[in-house]
Amino acid sequence: MPHLVILYTPNLEAQTNMTALCRALADTMLALKDESEKPVFPTGGVRVLAYPAAHFAVADDGTAGKAAGGDGDYAFVYLNLRMARGRSAATQQSAGEALIASARSHFAALFEKRHLGLTLQIDEGPEVFDARQSNLHPIFQKG
Repeated sequence: MPHLVILYTPNLEAQTNMTALCRALADTMLALKDESEKPVFPTGGVRVLAYPAAHFAVADDGTAGKAAGGDGDYAFVYLNLRMARGRSAATQQSAGEALIASARSHFAALFEKRHLGLTLQIDEGPEVFDARQSNLHPIFQKG
């Protein structure tokens, strides 16, 4: 952990590079420092995954939106960061601010061209079950 999962409407596929968004968000997570200037997230634990929704409905049926000046072709991106407990409220806040700023930057040009909703939510334990097996962490630990 931490895992950042992105769910998005597939009408964004041709308009943005989701792999680039994943990389930008992972880089943002890796650059974060806490109050002691220590990394907030371990390199080997950072995962950013993006999934298009197979089916979706956003905002309305298009009728009310069109009456209000919309086009009925609405898009949505939901980012959910799940992290283990133990980080301060200030660290959690700064992580959220950094991640939403990175996502806003990625989607800035799209916000100028289309109707788009963007949400970031951060969740933290308590876990009722937590099992892990990984050989990734040793790769990034300094000797």
